[in-house]
Amino acid sequence: MTMKLVKKTSDYSIYQRGDERYAVKGSDKKPVNGDEKVRILVSEGLITVAEPKSEEHTEEVADSVDDSDSKSSDEEPTETETDSEEQSAAE
Repeated sequence: MTMKLVKKTSDYSIYQRGDERYAVKGSDKKPVNGDEKVRILVSEGLITVAEPKSEEHTEEVADSVDDSDSKSSDEEPTETETDSEEQSAAE
């Protein structure tokens, strides 16, 4: 797999890999990963980052998940669940 040099600065070098993704190497020739890599690629205009969902939407989803969890725990176990528990206890 060959990598093409896209941009070189005094702090890092950006390469485009054969699969169209990017690799970033620091001035020490070691790979840069994680948030720092994303920050570099965004600042160079090579990638865009999706905005996180709003907190209001996240809270709504969390509330609906909590509601469904509480409903399922209030239900009585079905006959098959009770039978399987008794069988495993007998063994």
